[in-house]
Amino acid sequence: MIRGIKGIKDITPEQMPKWSVVEQTAHALAHSFGFHEIRIPVFEKTELYVHGIGGATDIVEKEMYTFPDKDGTSLTLRPEGTAGVVRAFIERGLKTYQPSRKLYYIGPMFRHERPQAGRLRQFHQFGVEFVGSVEPSADVEVITLLWRFFSALRLPGLSLELNSLGVLMDRQTYKKDLVAFLKTKEDLLCENCRRRVDANPLRALDCKVPRCREATTEAPYLTDFLSPSSKEHFDRVLQGLQALAIPYSINPRLVRGLDYYSMTTFEVSCSALGAQNAIGAGGRYDDLFETLGGTPTPAVGFAIGLDRVILALPEATLPAREPWIFVASFGEKGRPAGLSLLDSLRSKHVKADTDYNASTLKTLLRSADRLGAPYVVILGDDEVTNNQVILRNMATKEQENYPLDVASSAILSRLRFQQTRRNIN
Repeated sequence: MIRGIKGIKDITPEQMPKWSVVEQTAHALAHSFGFHEIRIPVFEKTELYVHGIGGATDIVEKEMYTFPDKDGTSLTLRPEGTAGVVRAFIERGLKTYQPSRKLYYIGPMFRHERPQAGRLRQFHQFGVEFVGSVEPSADVEVITLLWRFFSALRLPGLSLELNSLGVLMDRQTYKKDLVAFLKTKEDLLCENCRRRVDANPLRALDCKVPRCREATTEAPYLTDFLSPSSKEHFDRVLQGLQALAIPYSINPRLVRGLDYYSMTTFEVSCSALGAQNAIGAGGRYDDLFETLGGTPTPAVGFAIGLDRVILALPEATLPAREPWIFVASFGEKGRPAGLSLLDSLRSKHVKADTDYNASTLKTLLRSADRLGAPYVVILGDDEVTNNQVILRNMATKEQENYPLDVASSAILSRLRFQQTRRNIN
C-alpha cells in the first residue's frame, strides 16, 4: 500500500462542508471589500523567496521545499503567497489595471515543518494584498476584513494584537540597542537566536523557546524608537480600528517571521486552538516591490491559515443540510421512469441520487437510509401504470402522491415550501 506523505492530509467528503463555508465566506467578503482574485503558480524560482522573505528567516533556512529543474534552475514550492503576488504584479504590469490594486488568493502552501495539529507541510491560505496606498486607512481596511472574516465564521476566543516596526531607519537605530541588549543575554539564548544576533536580531523577540522569551522580557521596545511620522501612522491605524469598534491590544514583541514587513504588523489568535493558536496575520511591506525589482510601491496584506480555521470552526456555523431526493425506482417500467425523473430533478438544480446496484424497494430504502437522504421518491411498475410517484419523508415517514408527468416540478415546489418554513422557524 502506498501511503500519503507525512504532514500532508486528504480533505475527505465529510470535511468538505466546513471547507466550503470557509472558502465561500472568504470569496464573498473579499468581493464585498472590492478585492479581485488572482491565481499564482504553486512553484517559483527559489531566488524569489530568498530575496523576498529573507535569507535569515526560518522559512528560507529550514522549511522550503526546494528542488532543481531539468535545466538546473533552483525551484521552490511556494511557502507563502505575497512574494508571488508581488512578482506577478511587477512582471505582468498590473499597476496599469486598476482592479489589480486589491488582490486576494486562496490555495495551498508548502513548508517542511514538524507536523502537528494546525501545522501541516501542505496547508491552505486565504490572503489579500492592498497595493498602492500608503494611507493608514488601507491598513485599517485590511485588518477590518481579517476581523470580519473570523467574526462571520463565529470563531470563539478571538484576539487581535498589533505592533509597528517603523521604517528602515527606525529599525536600524533600534537594532543597535537590541543587539547590545542581546549580547548581555547571549548565554541564555537558544542556538538559533545566538546565531542571528547580528544578522536578524528581531527574530529573538518572536522566538517561541521559553528560555529565549524569558531572557528578552526586558528588551527595549521598538515602538520607543519610532520616528514622528511612523508613530503618527500607527496612531491613525489604532484610531481607525477604534472608530470601527474592533478590539485590539498592542504587543511590542510582535515582529512576524518574514523580513519584508515594515510599519504596521498584526496577528489574530484563537484561544480554542491551544498552542498553535495564530490563525491570521499580516502587515505593511512598503519595500518589497523594490527588493524584487519593481518601482517603490506601498502595500499591506494578510494571510490566514485555513486549516487552523477549520479546526476552530463551530458546528453551528454550518448551514442546515440541503434537502435532496433519493430516487428509489425498481421494476421493468419503474427503473427507466426513475432515471428520467432523476435527470429531470437535476436539470432543475435539485440534488438527486440513486443506487444503481440496488434493484428492490427494500435494498433501495436501505441505501437511502445509509446515505441520510431526507426524502425518497418511490417509483415502481404500479406507480408508472397509475401515473404517480410517492414522496416519502424519511424522518416522519409521511408520504404524499404526485402525478408522474409533473413530479419533478411538484417535488421542487414542495422542497422550496419546506425550506421556507424551516427558515422562518
